[in-house]
Amino acid sequence: MKSVTVSIGVPQTPEQVYDFLDVMAHHERFTDHYLTDWPYSGPARGVGSCATVTATLAGTKTDVAIEVVEAEAPHRIVERNISAAGRRLAHGVYTIEPLRTGGSRVSFTYAWTRAPFADRLLAPVLRATMQRVNRTVMRRLATELARHVSAAGS
Repeated sequence: MKSVTVSIGVPQTPEQVYDFLDVMAHHERFTDHYLTDWPYSGPARGVGSCATVTATLAGTKTDVAIEVVEAEAPHRIVERNISAAGRRLAHGVYTIEPLRTGGSRVSFTYAWTRAPFADRLLAPVLRATMQRVNRTVMRRLATELARHVSAAGS
């Protein structure tokens, strides 16, 4: 299945964006419109930080195990996602790049490594759904970044 990428420009520096995204618990704040029930395990940040969430998409609920498997400050975070009793394996990759005008471009790519037969049959619908949901994620991320950096500065 083809991957899905969404991006947004934010006024925060790559270091500020990375510092926020590196903490697994912060992800709940901008994804809780479709990912709920966030028990955490492992370290709070960095490689090995984990969460098990319930994803609600297109009227179905699925438990998803998320683990950070790579981190390259302040440019990239890679998460491995396992769901559908191990039949679905995907990676979510956050890429953070400085903008020439200041701030950062944050991109998120969701790429399926393995998918159940039903997912492959519905690939165009799933990709469109993930694109829509992750655009919302990016807008909410921008809002939460602004709150986080503002709170840290005061």
